[in-house]
Amino acid sequence: MDIVDRLAAYRAKEEELAWNGSFVDYIELVRKRPSIAETAHSRVFRMIESAGIDEDASGHKRYRFFSRELFGLELALERLVEEYFHSAAKRLDVRKRILLLMGPVSGGKSTIVTLLKQGLERYSRTPEGALYGIRGCPMHEEPLHLVPSELRAELASELGVRIDGNLCPSCRMRLQSEYGGHMENVAVERILLSEDDRIGIGTFSPSDPKSQDIADLTGSIDFSTISEYGSESDPRAYRFDGELNKANRGLMEFQEMLKCDEKFLWNLLSLTQEGNFKAGRFALISADEMIIAHTNETEYRTFVSNKRNEALQSRMIVMPIPYNLRVSDEVKIYDKLVQQSDLCDVHIAPHTLMTAAVFSVLTRLKESKKQGMDLLKKLYLYDGRNVEGFKDKDVQELRTETPDEGMSGIDPRYVINRISSALIRRDTSCINALDVLRAIKDGLDQHASISKEDRERLLNFVAIARKEYDDMAKKEVQKAFVYSYEESAKTLLDNYLDNVEAYCNWQRMKDPITGEEMDPDEKLMRSIEEQIGVSENAKKAFREEILIRISTYARRGKRFDYHSHERLREAIEKKLFADLKDVVKITTSTKTPDTNQLKRINEVSRRLMEEYGYCASCANELLQYTGSLLNR
Repeated sequence: MDIVDRLAAYRAKEEELAWNGSFVDYIELVRKRPSIAETAHSRVFRMIESAGIDEDASGHKRYRFFSRELFGLELALERLVEEYFHSAAKRLDVRKRILLLMGPVSGGKSTIVTLLKQGLERYSRTPEGALYGIRGCPMHEEPLHLVPSELRAELASELGVRIDGNLCPSCRMRLQSEYGGHMENVAVERILLSEDDRIGIGTFSPSDPKSQDIADLTGSIDFSTISEYGSESDPRAYRFDGELNKANRGLMEFQEMLKCDEKFLWNLLSLTQEGNFKAGRFALISADEMIIAHTNETEYRTFVSNKRNEALQSRMIVMPIPYNLRVSDEVKIYDKLVQQSDLCDVHIAPHTLMTAAVFSVLTRLKESKKQGMDLLKKLYLYDGRNVEGFKDKDVQELRTETPDEGMSGIDPRYVINRISSALIRRDTSCINALDVLRAIKDGLDQHASISKEDRERLLNFVAIARKEYDDMAKKEVQKAFVYSYEESAKTLLDNYLDNVEAYCNWQRMKDPITGEEMDPDEKLMRSIEEQIGVSENAKKAFREEILIRISTYARRGKRFDYHSHERLREAIEKKLFADLKDVVKITTSTKTPDTNQLKRINEVSRRLMEEYGYCASCANELLQYTGSLLNR
């Protein structure tokens, strides 16, 4: 299908969405499906809900609506949806509040609002999200506003809806002048929300207080028509084109709200509490819209400290949006930003983004009072990794211990900027973790706002991230050196399990070669267990735990394998690597490799490229770097 056909198909699809009828026709639509007359808050919640909800083992909800663009903010988003969107959709008093997203820069606040605005546009084009307005109304208002107040209670009960709000001045005049008061004949049309067309979605951004006019919010008088209509109170002489007018039935984003002049903020008091606002020389104008603002913590604290803002503050629901605190999700954020940039054609060596993520997350964590808990262990726990001596309940305790965790630290854009800097400096099509860490370190030196104390702390995090990368690099190379790695690991695991079973059951074993009976191989078992710090006193409990896990798997009809126990898998890997260390060390560090060594290096390079995602350049650099590490 060529571009002309595609455009024609798109135009035909848009035309199919159009609906026109009378107010009586609309009443029948509402009778069949009352949800089309819902509030803006309810529509937003149903939109989020319709995308799907997943629930994890701990009972926390994950909303698919946000999951493609936002990572690591599940808890904040769950609180946002349940405490604000869901409650507002149920017409609780929360819907009479401004939603204020508060958090550090580049933390996802604007992305949340953008997703909601784009989502509403798409949702209004679906059968479930269809909404309707009075045709020709500058505020595309709810047609049920045509029902006289005396008849509302009876009709609302009959249709199963609530009728709130009054006709705007323009529709009130048109009802008499165009329809002679016969509301049943008033034309109704389907509304497709669009930010570009300023239908149901608005954005207000503060500018110079001296030049910005309140008309940007509430509309203005068209002085060119005063001579024609004779009065400023004639709706035909007024432009209902303010953001509050145009965002009716949907959502208005109030960018940097707390930077606004006070006269703009006071207009929101009546809108949030009573659902109306004052404009021109008219009575209060009804508006059904969700107002979302966002700001940083410093500006919010300044706002709160001003006693004059107490009335507006009481009409706000403040939702903290912290930085992500999980390394694996931070990698997803970087990957998304890279794909959106001109860096998408650059090869980024494996573990590069992971190393940068370790640094970033460390800067956002707060020290814990829990004994034996350092920042690196905390990072592991938050990322879902096993840490000896700590359990899942410790993660919950850590989160409640520091509720403001994630509200400060290094933002994702800084890391992406440093990746760009590393790429330009190297003038290459491939960058690795060391390049990025070097660029991050150099960036700290150029940061005039970073104090000496903060700089030392951040440099320490760079060093920790470097050590984490060193461990990953050695592990990666050692894995590539092991021939049939999985098979070798399976053989070692089976041997260990046989010995553990004999040990726990007080049995003797048969030598696989001579067939003679022998005691369990204590030396083998300890050589594996010591790799993960299992002490002599703890070995019996560890082995019994393994045996219980095997029995549990057997009862469920599952086979216990290499990936069934995280700590045992780690121990097996480390044991294999320890046995191979000397071979790797000699092969990677020799300056003049012999034929066999060269053959092995080429084979390892090939495996790194084919199985682990390296290119020829970063594979060679990894081998050289790992050789230098092993020789230290």
